[in-house]
Amino acid sequence: MKALIIDGYVDEPACLGVPPYLSPYPRYIAGALRERGLSENDIHYLTIDTLRENPPGAGELTGKADIVIIIAGMTVPGKYLRASPITLREIETIFRVSHGLKVIGGPIRLGFSGEGGRAAKDAEDGINFSDAVLARMDLEAFVYDLFKDDIIGSTPARLQNPETVEHRFRTTAEIGRWGPRGAFLIRQHPDYPYCMCELETYRGCGRQVHCSFCTEPFYGASDYRLIEDVILEVSTLYSYGARYFRIGRQPDLFSYHGKDAGGPVPKPDPDAIERLYRGIRNSAPELSVLHMDNANPITLATYPEESEQILKTIIKYHTAGDVAAFGMESADRAVIEANSLKATPEEVFEAIKLVNRRGAVRGANGLPEILPGINFVHGLMGETKKTFQLNYDFLNEVLDSGLLLRRINIRQVMAFPGTPIYGKDEAARKHKKLFLDYKVRVRKNIDLPMLRRVVPEGTILRDVMCEIHEKEITFGRQLGSYPLLVGIPAFLPLRKATDVTVTGHGMRSITGIPYPLYINTASHNLIRELPGLGRKSADSIVAGIPYTDREDFLRRVSDGNKLLRFIEI
Repeated sequence: MKALIIDGYVDEPACLGVPPYLSPYPRYIAGALRERGLSENDIHYLTIDTLRENPPGAGELTGKADIVIIIAGMTVPGKYLRASPITLREIETIFRVSHGLKVIGGPIRLGFSGEGGRAAKDAEDGINFSDAVLARMDLEAFVYDLFKDDIIGSTPARLQNPETVEHRFRTTAEIGRWGPRGAFLIRQHPDYPYCMCELETYRGCGRQVHCSFCTEPFYGASDYRLIEDVILEVSTLYSYGARYFRIGRQPDLFSYHGKDAGGPVPKPDPDAIERLYRGIRNSAPELSVLHMDNANPITLATYPEESEQILKTIIKYHTAGDVAAFGMESADRAVIEANSLKATPEEVFEAIKLVNRRGAVRGANGLPEILPGINFVHGLMGETKKTFQLNYDFLNEVLDSGLLLRRINIRQVMAFPGTPIYGKDEAARKHKKLFLDYKVRVRKNIDLPMLRRVVPEGTILRDVMCEIHEKEITFGRQLGSYPLLVGIPAFLPLRKATDVTVTGHGMRSITGIPYPLYINTASHNLIRELPGLGRKSADSIVAGIPYTDREDFLRRVSDGNKLLRFIEI
């Protein structure tokens, strides 16, 4: 029996699976198939981009597979450097040419929308499934239950009629088994070994009243995984060559194994976080990246002592350049109340201060150890023109205070069926022009000076992975949470890492040159980018090539000592 898993990519409030990220979904599905008796050689994995690049080869796999499984669903809008999520037309085409059993699932079960600021359509109304089955709850559990009889091991059970299969959520015990069993799949990822493994600690939301737009409550109450299970999954991934990890699949890492203290948020358990991080480090001793994602600012503001202890643990075991993404959503109290949001502006500000106090020190890769990110959502209920100014004023206050933010995410709401905001997101259309103007103002007046503060000119960033060429520029990023886009004015080999000197700043990206710059062979464009160097000085340096040694360079280049930090002769 042959199974084909097609990764159409996912992007959720608490899960990312767009290259170079590999989400848990395909790994869990592969693990479920292995438990049902399929061998590693019987389970094939393709990203939608791989299928696009090689339609004949991928099409042959699709046609021969006994079961074709598509993972899809973007419940938050995003822009991606070199990957494009699967489209409705592609889903329909794949299913049309597939001869085996066809199943689709993932966040797409909640609805499908390819555009921010537009309400999603119900998936079954928007897709011509061509006799495919939509897993209306967990895809990995549905695939597991498709196999008839309880045969586990080397002999695969028979596929049964999907109409007889119950739609259900998987348990943490099941993914505790499926995660390690599906770890082999990483070797089929097109970015291997340079792909980020998204790790799940828990999902769902334990709040009694949920944010109006969020899809995380559809997964139920918080369901914490055993710490030992997460560590085992990391250990197994590591044995297959994984070196890049992000603890990203949870709405609030600080609440992992939190205790109900009778308040609006669980009380953090610093010991649990310490056991998790220490276990990951011990099981993957030579990992290259260990980052996190989501943190609820109300948790840090309500429990500052426990949260500071957790920050100490994270900094002790992680790798630098980490980001704690805060879902602030709005600084407008009317919007906060109308949409049952979590934290006031004052509470978010205190959380920002707390992370900066521990995390703003610069780490080994050139970035601060850990910084907060801020998410804003527009188009929410109660939004007025005043909302935009309140949000801007909050960001300006953070900038004026000298605090650092690694990332400011501004998006329009995507409303999904079953959320309180569904059908009430008219503000997204009403304020569209105001939204666009405000976004430009934030990028120019907040993002740009903030970026100059986070990575000043002359900062050396380590291990920037070169990813694409565009015109005469190589674009690359460090692997990690919300990596900075670096434009290098030269053609450099792709899928190779290089150290980079920061030489300039855009609103959300930077310009850099290879570090060290070999001055005798560097192009004029690269020499011109050296920090503090004007065009005339650059031309003079180029005219003097070659230089025999550092003394020769210093003798012939005025202020050459300022450049010696960045060059090699």
